[in-house]
Amino acid sequence: MSIPNEALQKLLQEIEARATLSHQQLQVVRGQVAGKQRDIRLNQLTITELESLPKDTNVYEGVGKMFVLVPMDNVKSRLEGEVKALSSDVEDLNKKLQYQEMTFQKTQENISALLQRGA
Repeated sequence: MSIPNEALQKLLQEIEARATLSHQQLQVVRGQVAGKQRDIRLNQLTITELESLPKDTNVYEGVGKMFVLVPMDNVKSRLEGEVKALSSDVEDLNKKLQYQEMTFQKTQENISALLQRGA
């Protein structure tokens, strides 16, 4: 049973559109993962720097256009909480990344199968 050329061409266009969309979403997710990992590294570096300071050091946080004196323990706990939240976000994004990679791979396989069948 042969598929008419018009239907084959329409099907190929739909699959190519899905592949393009999947590839774009894949790039977006990769960028989000990279950004979150960068934030995690920055927060961990800040925690390391705070731990190297003496306990009685004054620590200030920026609030708008001013800086407010904050206990060092509060700053460390806030940063550690952010690291945990960011790590959770990275795990979720990695799952989404795997899904997008699988979707892109499947669409590529569909395109090649369709072209082989049509040839």
